Amino acid sequence: MQPVVTIPSSPDLSGSHPAGGAACVRQGDDAADADACQAAVQGLREQLAGSIVGQQGLLDRLVVALLSGGHLLVEGLPGLAKTTAIKALARAVHASFQRVQFTPDLLPGDLTGGDVYLPAEGRSRFVEGPLFHDLVLADEINRAPAKVQSALLEAMQEGQVTVGGRSHALPPMFLVMATQNPLEQSGTYPLPEAQLDCFLLHVVLDYPSAEQERRILDMDLARAGQAPAEAPGALDAALVLQARRRVRRVHLAESLRGSIVELVRATREPQSRSAALSGLVEAGASPRAVLALAHAAQALAYLRGRDYVLPEDIVELAPDVLRHRLVLHPQARLQGLDADAVVRELLRAGEIA
Repeated sequence: MQPVVTIPSSPDLSGSHPAGGAACVRQGDDAADADACQAAVQGLREQLAGSIVGQQGLLDRLVVALLSGGHLLVEGLPGLAKTTAIKALARAVHASFQRVQFTPDLLPGDLTGGDVYLPAEGRSRFVEGPLFHDLVLADEINRAPAKVQSALLEAMQEGQVTVGGRSHALPPMFLVMATQNPLEQSGTYPLPEAQLDCFLLHVVLDYPSAEQERRILDMDLARAGQAPAEAPGALDAALVLQARRRVRRVHLAESLRGSIVELVRATREPQSRSAALSGLVEAGASPRAVLALAHAAQALAYLRGRDYVLPEDIVELAPDVLRHRLVLHPQARLQGLDADAVVRELLRAGEIA
């Protein structure tokens, strides 16, 4: 069965939201500027779709993370356009970009930077590391040891790094897209639950279809010998930050707020929603998941040209928000169940309205 989704004939714009509808989103703003900002975000998504084939879900989640100010964990085999996607995003928003290949011998200072002594001046100067970029690709994040993961955790959670007892702020648009290979487990370090909880979304990639692979080949052959096209200046850092502020004012109806809270709480006591899940979840999602699902739904609604969230926005994003936040009992794995199956059952057994 599909999840039960109740869609009102018109969005509920009453409740605690200040005024309701488009007027609320644009209260105190120029309507033309608001429309232009949203159109620029939609243009960004179309631009990414023109350069990436077969991973439309990843592109949506990348833009959602950018608009929400969150971070993205992407799990997939090599060659599925993960690096290409975030590099295309960095070019499109004119952001600085840095890729870091995580290895077992990586040190925290390799990410954060450190103090360098200048003999001629008789003093030390802090030299910024790769984390001081707008967009950072943490490739194969689970290959890094605990100290490195701890340094990255502070950067993701606090927006700063601490070196030599002094804190250094990261760029306001700072976003981490971390990748994991689901097959290779030798020489890896499992990510701690605290770090997993810092990721807004956990996206699982699959192979493109045969038709999409043919399009990838055709596009590659058509570009042979051509210089990469420069991305048009539709967005910059200032517009991204402006869009983030507007996203937080996208209307989320009282009933949908209640549905989000009930869904997240159901992950902690799944038997209260479905007897089939009794004893299968050791630990459910934290209250941070409530915020993550609400903010991501607001961003998805904004991306799709609306100033209000619909139930299907929540249903679509729930697996990506929750799959990395659930700790399953070994009995669930013996039954061949994973976190996605648990989330699907919770959505089927409940109502998002």
